[in-house]
Amino acid sequence: MPHSRHLHASLAGKLIFAVGLTLLGCITAWAYFSIQFHSTTAMEHVVASEVRLSNTIMLGTHYAMMLNSRDDIRQIIHNTSKQEEIKSIRIYNKRGAIKFSNLDGELDRTTNIMAEACYVCHRATPPSAHVALDERTRIFAAADGSRLLGVLTPIYNDAQCSADPCHVHPRDKKVLGLLDVVVSLKKPDDKLTIFRRRTMAIAGFAFVITSLTIFVFVHRVVGVPVRKLIEGANRIAGGSGFTRVDVNQEDEMGLLADAINDMSRKITDKQQELNKQRDEFQTLFEGVPCIVTVQNRAFRMLRYNRQFGEKFRPQPGDYCFKAYKGRDSKCPNCPVEKTFADGLSHTSEEEALLPDGTTAHWIVTTTPIRDARGRVVAAMEMCLDISHRRGLEEKLRRSEKKYHAIFDNIPNAVFVLDAATLEILECNESARALYTPGDPAGLVGASFAEFFPADERRGLASTLHSCAVISRATQITRDGRRLIVTVRVSPSDYPDRKALLVTTSDITKRLETEQQLIQASKMATLGEMATGVAHELNQPLSVIRTISSLFQRRVARHEPVSPELLAEIAEGIDAHVERAARIINHMREFGRRADIRLVPVQVNEVLEKAFDLFSQQLALRNIEVAWDLDEKLPPALGQANRLEQVCINLLINARDAIEERWAREAPADGVKRITLRTRVCDEMVCAEVCDTGTGIDPQIVDRLFEPFFTTKEVGKGTGLGLSISYGIIKDFGGTIRARAADGGGACFVISLPRARLTRLDETPGDTPNDAPKEAPKVPGPDGAADGESAQVTGDGAGLGTDGGAAFGADDGPTSGAGTDAPPSGQNGPEA
Repeated sequence: MPHSRHLHASLAGKLIFAVGLTLLGCITAWAYFSIQFHSTTAMEHVVASEVRLSNTIMLGTHYAMMLNSRDDIRQIIHNTSKQEEIKSIRIYNKRGAIKFSNLDGELDRTTNIMAEACYVCHRATPPSAHVALDERTRIFAAADGSRLLGVLTPIYNDAQCSADPCHVHPRDKKVLGLLDVVVSLKKPDDKLTIFRRRTMAIAGFAFVITSLTIFVFVHRVVGVPVRKLIEGANRIAGGSGFTRVDVNQEDEMGLLADAINDMSRKITDKQQELNKQRDEFQTLFEGVPCIVTVQNRAFRMLRYNRQFGEKFRPQPGDYCFKAYKGRDSKCPNCPVEKTFADGLSHTSEEEALLPDGTTAHWIVTTTPIRDARGRVVAAMEMCLDISHRRGLEEKLRRSEKKYHAIFDNIPNAVFVLDAATLEILECNESARALYTPGDPAGLVGASFAEFFPADERRGLASTLHSCAVISRATQITRDGRRLIVTVRVSPSDYPDRKALLVTTSDITKRLETEQQLIQASKMATLGEMATGVAHELNQPLSVIRTISSLFQRRVARHEPVSPELLAEIAEGIDAHVERAARIINHMREFGRRADIRLVPVQVNEVLEKAFDLFSQQLALRNIEVAWDLDEKLPPALGQANRLEQVCINLLINARDAIEERWAREAPADGVKRITLRTRVCDEMVCAEVCDTGTGIDPQIVDRLFEPFFTTKEVGKGTGLGLSISYGIIKDFGGTIRARAADGGGACFVISLPRARLTRLDETPGDTPNDAPKEAPKVPGPDGAADGESAQVTGDGAGLGTDGGAAFGADDGPTSGAGTDAPPSGQNGPEA
């Protein structure tokens, strides 16, 4: 088994296995295809012979059939069937009856017309007149198990059979009968079996002889030389010196052996040389990666290493102080002198000007060299060059000075905090100016948590360790000012402790400006939609006026009013007053400044509220609204007031785009439609506002959300709607993008994060008072501030589905059902 494993792992074994496997495959393929070819050829020969026999019988019986000489036909069949291989000869008529046979017991026996022999022709209706030879040939087993070959030959109706003086066959009959000849395949099969055995024996013999030849050749030409080379290499590795490896071959193995012999000779020579040098310098220079010199008591250099020679280029007999520093006398604080004095090692740090003009710094260590009596006869001086380290130290000093200046002048507040206690270890000037104005040294040593509201300090440490960025955090300075800041945290190292590098950016003024810009956008939208709001309010007022006119006419006519009618009128007045109040409250809620706190928001409800303000206006413009809302939509994280502003901006843009397209040229098959859709996509809450308007030019898609960019005519757009919408959605942690809608138009897709547990980085304050100071409010039309106005639009008239009773023509105008509700079955709101 060990020898078998060695052969399996050796190069010779792998080569023999690969070649043998290839040879076996080739010989096997040759034997297989040879046997197949011989078998096919033999069978074709047998079939051809039987076809010739069938044709011979047909020719022999043709004349007898013409004379209707049945005795001659029987005699021909009996004489022919006497051959050893022929088992049976039969002639069938059209009905399948055996009319002639060498087996007398079969005469006049009728076979099944759909039997195996007859099925070839009778499988079709009418039976086929011409069938290929391979279909007329069949092979089947005899009773003794040997194979039989049968060939069917049709007997065709020729011109001589269909005319006098023959036994007249009609001309339309093509086939008069069949000749069936069955012969034995025993002899051909025996010959094929002998051929297969001989072929396999030849293949096996060829494989064995060739494999043995390859094995002997590979073993002698590869295996033996390789083993000798391995033994020679092991002797070299063992240090036994030069030993010749004899491989008498004029090939690559011989060249490899010569190369190993040459390498062995050179290695032996080098080893002897190295041993000599090792004996001479082992004690003096072994393992010293620095400048080494040996000096006597007169400070003359006895020896030095190559590094010293290359660096200082000394002259023979130079003094150490001359070679090192170019001095004419010894150094004042000479460690070599101290070593000769007390026989101990000494260390010092030296500086010198090198011959190339550069300044070198090194640490010097001296060691005494004693003779056999223990006397100090020389001193070995080792110098470690620290010039590069000194240069780095100087660069580090300048870098620290520069970065301290940068640290102190960064416009954002920067703190270095103890990771465990949040104690302020360092801070820059911007931090002192922002948090403790007038108290320059008041921050170091204080706790960073003291600048947060008291109820947020408990989880502050874990938040700082787990979050890289804390957005819109609320902080309180020592002079009582409230700040909204963005906190960025990164772990850092500090001497003897772990630290956090914290940067705070004061975004209070930026948020105030953003709130003012958003509020201005709301006011611009309210101004644009004032006509629609007036119409929305005019509808309930018209109903109330109609009721008032009814009362005036009844009073003038002295007509009584039934209690039932009074109750119905009172209910109508109450419903329409409630509707007007709802519109006004919606306007006030929309116009109010939004809190910066992010809370769970139902996106479906926001879309429905935004649509309430547009329903009549869109209906009068014949703009359909298609609703596709997910009834199980989870809440999103945001602010309902600001999200409604985004939806209103998108609805206004959709309305204007549709109007612009129809103003240019109304499409023949176009439909004015706005589609509102919500769904859950990739763990986000998505809302889509799609229209059939003018669409989006691909060249301006990337600029849609830029401030002051608009595609509307001058005076019809400020270019701030989409920019503000983009900022609002980004504040919610979501995205808004535009794409082309299917079938033309544009589609804006809003993706918002699902609402989850409130975190510090999502709730900068606990109460609305935590928000930045609001801009001054301008009084609105009813005395309320603009911050409490609602954005309303609508041009439609008519009662909503919550309207009051209808009145007759003699009592005033009739109010009908509103048109602002979506079609039945859709998930839209009711106006």
